[in-house]
Amino acid sequence: MKNNLIKSLILSGCLAMTIVSCERKELPAGGLLLSDGWKVQSSAKISLPGEEVSNSQIEEKEWYDAVVPSTVMGTLIRNGIYTDVLEGTNYENIDKSLFDTTWWYRKEFELPSLTKGQHVALIFDGISYAANIWLNGKKVVTRDSVYGTFRRHKLDITKIVREKNILAVEVFRAQPGEPNIGFVDWNPRPADESMGIFREVRVVMNDEVSMENSAVHSKVNTETLDEAWLTVETQLTNESEQAVKGQLIGTLEGKTFSIPVSLAVGESKIVRVTSKEADVLHLKNPRLWWCHNMGKPEMYGMDLAFEIDGKVSDKETINFGVREVRDYFTEEGYRGFLLNGKKVLVRSAGWTDDIFLRDTPASNEIQVQYVRDMNLNSIRFENIWGTSQNVYDLCDRYGLLVLVGWSCHWEWDNYLGSSCDEFGGIKSEKDMTLIARSLNDQVLWLRNHPAIIAWFVGSDMIPRPELEKRYKACLSQIDDRPYIGAAKELTSTVTGPTGMKMEGPYDYVAPNYWYSEKAPGGAFGFNTETGIGAQLPVIESIRRMIPTDKLWPVGKEWDYHCTVSDAAMNSLEVLKENMATRYGEAKDLDDFLRKADWLNYEGTRTMFEAFRVNIPRTTGIVQWMLNSAWPSLYWQLYDYYLIPTAAYYSVKKSNMPQQLIYHYGKNAVYAVNESAGTVQMQGVMSLYDCNSRVVTQQTTTLEIAPYTVVKAFDVPAVKENTFLYLKLNDEKGAYVVDNFYWLAVAPDVNDWANTDWVRTPIKKSADFTGLANLSQVNCEVSATVEQEENDVIVEVALENDPNALAFFIRLSLKDEKDELLYPVFWEDNYLSLIPGEKRTLKCVVPQQVAEVESVTLTVSGWNVPEKKIKLFLDGMK
Repeated sequence: MKNNLIKSLILSGCLAMTIVSCERKELPAGGLLLSDGWKVQSSAKISLPGEEVSNSQIEEKEWYDAVVPSTVMGTLIRNGIYTDVLEGTNYENIDKSLFDTTWWYRKEFELPSLTKGQHVALIFDGISYAANIWLNGKKVVTRDSVYGTFRRHKLDITKIVREKNILAVEVFRAQPGEPNIGFVDWNPRPADESMGIFREVRVVMNDEVSMENSAVHSKVNTETLDEAWLTVETQLTNESEQAVKGQLIGTLEGKTFSIPVSLAVGESKIVRVTSKEADVLHLKNPRLWWCHNMGKPEMYGMDLAFEIDGKVSDKETINFGVREVRDYFTEEGYRGFLLNGKKVLVRSAGWTDDIFLRDTPASNEIQVQYVRDMNLNSIRFENIWGTSQNVYDLCDRYGLLVLVGWSCHWEWDNYLGSSCDEFGGIKSEKDMTLIARSLNDQVLWLRNHPAIIAWFVGSDMIPRPELEKRYKACLSQIDDRPYIGAAKELTSTVTGPTGMKMEGPYDYVAPNYWYSEKAPGGAFGFNTETGIGAQLPVIESIRRMIPTDKLWPVGKEWDYHCTVSDAAMNSLEVLKENMATRYGEAKDLDDFLRKADWLNYEGTRTMFEAFRVNIPRTTGIVQWMLNSAWPSLYWQLYDYYLIPTAAYYSVKKSNMPQQLIYHYGKNAVYAVNESAGTVQMQGVMSLYDCNSRVVTQQTTTLEIAPYTVVKAFDVPAVKENTFLYLKLNDEKGAYVVDNFYWLAVAPDVNDWANTDWVRTPIKKSADFTGLANLSQVNCEVSATVEQEENDVIVEVALENDPNALAFFIRLSLKDEKDELLYPVFWEDNYLSLIPGEKRTLKCVVPQQVAEVESVTLTVSGWNVPEKKIKLFLDGMK
């Protein structure tokens, strides 16, 4: 497939507009990024035509300051036109009619003067939804060519460009039926439908021959891991008026190859170089890219240039990882993944961008660090999220597997805004052509990221057969990652079975649900979307999103921040019902949130643990969801304000490299190991009654190979609410990790007959109301502060009373304004201590977060009175 980017060749223009000098000038590596200094205004207030908007005479006083990437709504908030728009029910007050008209983006920028033979182009990585583009009073291209959110556009501006330039982009909002960015039912629709220049814009320059869509593909000897073979690919286009001959030159870690290439006038050619043509591309003992739980995510960089008579015409640096991804199918027909020949259990969660696409490199890194800290090894990007490649770069660096693909937003009438059938809403020839080209653009844009392991071309439905054929034809030419027809268990007439399942649940289910053969979403196969529904933020975040006078009792203002589904999950009724039957009615707001945290922690942990215990029947699990696009009460491991929920720490606990796990179905304990090597460990199991007395205690030695499960203990039947304490020590008896459960006399009884796509109701709940009678306990707390490289380490020592158990202890750090510090990385949280236990917990506070004089450490638990300690950080700066 030839050039996938729109090229508008400007054939008319005045020679006086082309600046020519003798000395060749270059732009920064990667081109000139047009990010700051934009102006934005509605065409309702700017009645001038594009020729004048892109002219230096225009008055900008009434324009809004803007950056790119951005959306119009994000820009209005940035300029203070809307404040507190996401709190309470304020979102309903946005005047959406503001976006019925087009909006202008305007940017002035300077370029070096051109030498003879130089060419200049504008690259737009993403516009929602369509645009007319003007430069220096000249129309470059119209919305007839620039449309489609996921298209990329390259525009030749050589004959229009000056040293001082004015770019004007008239943006059109997506209309019903047009395949746009989609948040489905996760949150309210963006008020502006995400209209804007939502991805990066840059100016690039080259001489006679341009280079684009460069990539490095790798194949690994998966038997020995001691060699790999690279294939270098790039698209060369002769933009001059004569045939050219030159050399494609690649440099990898000091070694160089050179390949002769000839191009006719106007010819565009994809050039591929393998290890057969260049020995440097055969790597001995390569540094392989692994997900973080299997090894190091090693990266390489290759400099690629095209030279004519010894002069560089164009050049690029390609960052890539050496790794091989393949898929396989289990005996039950579910798809699994192999990384460098090794099976990997994908433990993931579903990402969303901010509702107004305001994520930054800093906020992206916090979130990717959170995923790594939770011991997850993957993120699912349903919608091909990201306002740049930054979040994918971060996944490469932190060693996270990435699942990328289209959203179900285009598969349902009420989200797309036009009729859908069994293949979704992409029906017409025009739409199929648009989306096939869009996929081509996105794959070319992202394919150098080793973190990406698969392309999902459907979510809830398989694409139309004709569209699938186009997808396959496209991908066969440009990439070799696994192709997945849908995230649901379906069979395509073109590509066969998907090998995935999407059976929920999406709301609360009992912990033993995950271990049952009757559970559609249970621990077998690859579950692409699943979760326990409401996962409430901490009280500090809730106070930011719910008006003070509406905090208690929980009412409609809370429900407003659930999902916007019209079928279910649009209130906290399921949470309240299960919480009351399981733990007892909440007395007040604090009691309500404590019990919600119990439900949250217990339910989320068990989901991941079940998938780990059931290896190799299980191949992947995606928590629905990772984060929230706006202040939400549903589907999140950390909240909109980037504060971890209780579920965050349960996920971290359940996904420790080695762990002891209680199997709710078999009433037994199993040891798991997902590190790179076999480990020798000591397992300890202790049961305590509600009076903190030991019921039983057992120890055992364990040898656990990678990607295996070993039975450790049988758990005796209990006669009352009982606490199960599990601990793994290393060979020398040193503590490695623990796990803590609360057990009931009778298990949950599931109402399988009334299972639907949302959940399986509970016919009779396990009874933990006896936990309300736990006696209060004194837990001694002390803390120290130290500097460690670029971080501040807060070390908290906990010493529990020798006669009582301390249950569900939360630790937090707040600044002088009584606001939670974030991001901070607790070694453990929402933890419990057995009688007399001593634990030392570290909290890593990044240096930029620690730029405060003092913080307050707060420690409290279900039966642990609150204690506060003031810590001084000013000496750590």
